[in-house]
Amino acid sequence: MEVVKTEIGGQELSIETGRMAKLANGAVVVRYGDTMVLCTVCSATKARDGQDFFPLSVEFQEKAYAAGRIPGGYFKREGRLSELEILSCRLIDRPLRPLFPEGFMNETQVVVTVISADRDHEAEVLGLIGASAAVHISDVPFKEAVGAVRLGRINGQFVINPSPQDLDSKSEMNLLIAGTESSIIMVEGSGKEVPEEVMCEGLFFAHNEIKKLVALQNELQKKLGKEKMSWEAERRLEGVEKFVREQFTQKLSEALKVKEKTLRNKARDEIKALAKTQAEEKFSTESPDLVSKTVSLTIEDISYEQMRKAIVEQKTRIDGRDFKTVRPITIETGILPRAHGSVLFTRGETQALVSCTLGSSEDSQRIESLTGAFEKYFILHYNFPGFSVGEAKMMRGPSRRDIGHGYLAERSLSSVTPGIKDFPYTIRLVSDILESNGSSSMATVCGGSLAMMDAGVPGIQPVAGIAMGLIAEGDQKVILTDILGDEDHLGDMDFKVTGTRKGINGFQLDTKISGISLELMQQAMAQAKEARLLILDKMEAALSGSRAEISKFAPQRRTIKVRQSKIKDIIGPGGKNIKTVYAATNDTVKVDIDDSGSVSIFSNDPEMMEKAIQMIEALGGEVEVGRVYEGQVRKIMDFGAFVNIAPGTDGLVHISEIAEERVKSVTDYLNEGDMVKVKVLEIDRQGRIRLSRVEAMREEASSSAQ
Repeated sequence: MEVVKTEIGGQELSIETGRMAKLANGAVVVRYGDTMVLCTVCSATKARDGQDFFPLSVEFQEKAYAAGRIPGGYFKREGRLSELEILSCRLIDRPLRPLFPEGFMNETQVVVTVISADRDHEAEVLGLIGASAAVHISDVPFKEAVGAVRLGRINGQFVINPSPQDLDSKSEMNLLIAGTESSIIMVEGSGKEVPEEVMCEGLFFAHNEIKKLVALQNELQKKLGKEKMSWEAERRLEGVEKFVREQFTQKLSEALKVKEKTLRNKARDEIKALAKTQAEEKFSTESPDLVSKTVSLTIEDISYEQMRKAIVEQKTRIDGRDFKTVRPITIETGILPRAHGSVLFTRGETQALVSCTLGSSEDSQRIESLTGAFEKYFILHYNFPGFSVGEAKMMRGPSRRDIGHGYLAERSLSSVTPGIKDFPYTIRLVSDILESNGSSSMATVCGGSLAMMDAGVPGIQPVAGIAMGLIAEGDQKVILTDILGDEDHLGDMDFKVTGTRKGINGFQLDTKISGISLELMQQAMAQAKEARLLILDKMEAALSGSRAEISKFAPQRRTIKVRQSKIKDIIGPGGKNIKTVYAATNDTVKVDIDDSGSVSIFSNDPEMMEKAIQMIEALGGEVEVGRVYEGQVRKIMDFGAFVNIAPGTDGLVHISEIAEERVKSVTDYLNEGDMVKVKVLEIDRQGRIRLSRVEAMREEASSSAQ
């Protein structure tokens, strides 16, 4: 067993190997405080026949025992990955993937298991460090180690790996930064309108700590690292590759100049089909599968080379724009008549239909993690159907990509969204991508802030997002604003920045090369700011601020106050009394009660809302003299009828108060089970309630006459 240690953020971090999971190609345990993660890597000895991409999978799993808990549910065991675990998988995958050698196609799996968890040290960052260390010391080929830290800024000071509690309550930024010894390779996080200069300072600050983590992994690798396995790059037929390059390079170059995505893809597909047909005829003695694979790989290589050549040498992008121009933007608000807020945001060939729905606090999402549970009152869901890119594909649940894109947009908007105490509604945004040619997550951010403004959510500032790209050819480096799908696919960087006029709210960087310099990051952020301000101008022209009132179709809210001692009476055993209120109002109301005795009633039906208020006030012992209630006749007596005006609260309608005329028999007017409106005449010292049907009818008649 070997252990190496260093100090990160003022605390000891250790990496251990040789004790657990020794049959894996590589395995380490990373410890920081009392949080421990086991990270393993396993790789096949050779690639599968016909494999034309790198099959890397990353799994992140939290074990309930790590926090001393037993899983819920019938089976009492861990099930499918939660959204938080899926997001962690993506965060670990993204910085690792570009560091495997090009052409390596052996199936590889990285598994990160949280085996101990405290509340002050998150496992996600340790998982990324451990995954890198496990691959680095294994026999799996890997270019260089990756380090990672969480960066916060509290009271104007940068803090490495602050506790989750401090991040949520005190920090103005929350960034996960990964890098190699020489460069930044991934950034993911959010901020509260953080200036670009501060963000850059933070990256420099974090990189110094990252270098220590890289050095620690290198130390371990020198002591116990295995010799890297030999492997074969994908096999190609040289003759076929030469033939395709000679015959089809110019045709592909012309196809890449077609501005419309659909026509461009069609032209490229036709060239590929023609190249395969001709190559199979010319090289009929070779394996048809190998000929087809060589043609596909060569066509991809030529597309990569020609697009980059046009940008670097001819200063021309696929759709004819210069490097800094944003595609044309159109914005339509309020296009869905029944949605509480809606926006159709279109930028070039990317289009998002974003809707906003308001609900009560009961509609919040409960999130459970190893360190506890919390309620989410702001939810954003991102959907990417096949038709958005002209494809027919199965309509399943959200993919890992959908979850990741939605989380980026949600994080970008959460800092401008009012909290539940300031705006007592749960807010759900849904972004349905209708067309996609790059930057659909950024269209979601723009459309999301506008949809909330259209719904009348108060205090919302417009938030815009832009995706930046990079083409790096030797010493020449070109930064592209508002990248297309092909520029993302064939480029070297996908750098997304969201924010308001004041600063940055969301930040995501992924590279396909071994990182980019901090100086280049500064340049990209400055160029992104120009584009963001331009987009904000367009958004503010479409909708200058939040609507004065929430949508008439959104649930309206009334608040009443009850004594704290009465809260348990209102809820009832097992929620019995509240369920009775829901049943009596046909489930058209929702009730939220806080610990102070403030009761919020939500409904679109004014009559049912009033009925719910009456029942709740009665349950809370707050029956009001002079008020009309609707209740059910519980018992008939010779002298009158007992009417239940709220669960657990009955009053007497004396026979003299049943009708204007003289009543001989109560059952001539009332029977058990009847619903009747009554007015509270008196509550005596013993709490007995005297009711009148006559007075209720008079009041109703008077209201109708008016």
